[in-house]
Amino acid sequence: MFIAILFLSIFSAVPSMSTTQQASADWPMFRADPSHSGVGTGSPVVTAKLLWNHTIGGQIYSSPAVMSDVVYIGSLNGNIYALKANSGEELWNYTTGGQVYSCPAVASGVVYVGSADGKVYALNATSGSKLWSFTTGDQVDCSPAVVNGVVYVGSYDNNVYALNVTDGARLWTYGTSAPIWSSPAVVAGVVYIGSTDGNTYALNASSGTKLWNYTNGYPTESSPTIIGGFVYTGYDNGSVYALDATNGSQVWGFAARNIIKSSPAVAGGVVYIGSLDNNIYALNATNGAKLWNYTTDGTVYSSAAVVDGAVYVGSEDGNIYSLNATSGAKLWSYGTNGFVEASPAVVGGVVYLGSLDGNIYALTNPVKSSNSSFVIILIVVIIVIVASVATVVILKTRQRTN
Repeated sequence: MFIAILFLSIFSAVPSMSTTQQASADWPMFRADPSHSGVGTGSPVVTAKLLWNHTIGGQIYSSPAVMSDVVYIGSLNGNIYALKANSGEELWNYTTGGQVYSCPAVASGVVYVGSADGKVYALNATSGSKLWSFTTGDQVDCSPAVVNGVVYVGSYDNNVYALNVTDGARLWTYGTSAPIWSSPAVVAGVVYIGSTDGNTYALNASSGTKLWNYTNGYPTESSPTIIGGFVYTGYDNGSVYALDATNGSQVWGFAARNIIKSSPAVAGGVVYIGSLDNNIYALNATNGAKLWNYTTDGTVYSSAAVVDGAVYVGSEDGNIYSLNATSGAKLWSYGTNGFVEASPAVVGGVVYLGSLDGNIYALTNPVKSSNSSFVIILIVVIIVIVASVATVVILKTRQRTN
C-alpha cells in the first residue's frame, strides 16, 4: 500500500506534457506595427510542429493579425474569422459582401478590415458584431493601419482615406491616378503608401496634404516600411528602393530578377524581401548590397516576418519557410496543399499563416517534456520497490529458518 501511494503521488507531481501553448504578445496589424517593420518579439520557432490548423474553406490571401490570444483573418469566401490562438477554435465569423484579401487591424477592442465589396468594416473584436462600415468607390484589398484614433486605408477607386475610428466618418481623402493595393505605413505624423500609378506617396497624417512622391514609372503593390529615417519599398520592375523619408530622394536601389509584390521586413540593419523570381533576399539596409538570397521552388508574394534571428516567409511552392537571418540557411519548411501568398504573423513562439488550400496553420516548437526529471523519479521509485521486495523476501527467509 505504501509503495502504491508513493508511486501515484510522485507521478501526480510530474508536470503535464500537453502540446498546447498559450500565445503571448501581439501582432495587431499587417506587418506587425504602423511602421511595417515585420519584426516580432519572443522566441523563434526552431523546429516546426503543427499546433493546429483550422479549415475555413475559402482560399486565404489575407494575412493574420493576432491580438490578446485571438487570431483574426479574412478569406475569399467573404468572411472574417476570429480564432483562439492556442487551439484554432472558431469564436465568430462575419460575412461581408465580397472577397477579403485585406489583413485585419485590431485596436482598442475593434477589428478594422477591407472587403472587395468596396467597404471598410469596424467589428467588435469580442463578438464580431458590426459597429460601422464606410463605403469607398471600389474594392478594398488594402490592409488598414490604425494610429491615434484614425484608420488609414487605400482603395481601388484610387484614393487614400483617413477615417474616424469611432464612427467611420471621413476625415480626408487623397487621390492618386490608379488603384491602390499597397497598405499604408504611418510614422511620426506621416502616411506612406504606394499606388499602381507608379508612385510612393508621403502624406500629412492629419490633413492628407502631399509632402512628396517618388516616381518609378512601374506599379507598386509593395507596402512601404519606414525604419531609421528611410522608406523601403518594392516595384513591379523588380527593384527594391531605399528612399529618404523626409524628401523621397532615392538613397539606393537593388534589382531582383522579377517583379516585387512582397513588402520588406527590416531588422538589425538588414532588409528582407521576396520576389517573383522565387527568391527571398537579404540586403544591407544602408547601401542595398546583397547579403544572401534563398531560392524557393515558387514565386514569393509573401512578406517576411523576422523574430530573434529567424526569417519566416511563404512561397507558391506551398511551403512555409524558416531561414537563418544571418546566413539564409534553411532552418525548416512546412508544406501546405496550396500556394502560400499571405504573410506570417509570429507571436509567442507560434507562426500563424494562411494558405490557398483554405487552411490557417499554427506552427510551433515541439514541447519539451521534463524527461530528465521523469527518469530520475522513475529510478527512485524502482529502487524503493526493489528494496521493499528484497526486505520482504529476506524477512520471510529468516522466519522459515527460525
